[in-house]
Amino acid sequence: MVDIGVDLVREALTHALILAAPILLAGLVIGLIVSIFQTVTQVQEQTLTFVPKIAGMILVGIAIIPWIVNMMIDYATAMFTGAP
Repeated sequence: MVDIGVDLVREALTHALILAAPILLAGLVIGLIVSIFQTVTQVQEQTLTFVPKIAGMILVGIAIIPWIVNMMIDYATAMFTGAP
């Protein structure tokens, strides 16, 4: 019984990481680009990194909403039907 619970939690965490990965990766890439730009131009404004990161992450999130919804529906269906 405990093994089933551990497997369910592990699978839920794995799905959460897979769903969050594209948005987090977009934030990482945008942050890296902005950091390189700040280094090259020697502009050291702390707030400059937040607006492009947030905007990019929102755009990526909007772009992948259908994929996220399909993954969540598949997961919920598998959970309620008992399919692996």
